[in-house]
Amino acid sequence: MRRSQVTTVSLLAALALAACTNAKDVLEPSAITPPASSTAQTVPATQGTASATTSPTVTAPAPATPGASTATTPAQTAALAKTRLQVAPIVGAPVEAAGPLTAELQTRAKQRGLTLVGSTDQTATHVLKGYFSTMSEGKDTTVIYVWDVYDPSGNRLHRINGQQKAASVGSGEGWTTVAPATMQAIADQTIDQFAAWLGTGGAG
Repeated sequence: MRRSQVTTVSLLAALALAACTNAKDVLEPSAITPPASSTAQTVPATQGTASATTSPTVTAPAPATPGASTATTPAQTAALAKTRLQVAPIVGAPVEAAGPLTAELQTRAKQRGLTLVGSTDQTATHVLKGYFSTMSEGKDTTVIYVWDVYDPSGNRLHRINGQQKAASVGSGEGWTTVAPATMQAIADQTIDQFAAWLGTGGAG
């Protein structure tokens, strides 16, 4: 498949995610426990945001190491300290893939000083809704993701989107070939981009 065709398919897949409503593809984040570690290796991916805030290209994403710290600006630190983020059930990814993602979201959020709250918590300041899909090309599988950030009233404030390519593990295509490390890398990038957006005042 030519690069232009892959890009077109990626965009169409991302747009189609919002229509995912299959109950089997929805995972409640609070039900997740940290998964067993994986030795699968991820390869570089390009990501970006659809808002005015643009994130740099990620050249070698990797799961966060427990205890690792990420530098934050004073503005980000202050914004993160008063933010209570609620992660809505993941749409489009099966439990096997959403488990590592959700567990790493929790780990990365803690590292950044961000408080995650449960689905029934009424004190949330932001709600994060994620939509996922995959595209296979040869031995590679690309995970396409879109995150929408809402306020408690349901108004969309921001969008984070991108794609993560990883060498496939196992046989077949789609989600069965996606390594946990791929989903962990997406979680790390998501929290980092969310923190960067908060540091700009949470505008756009």
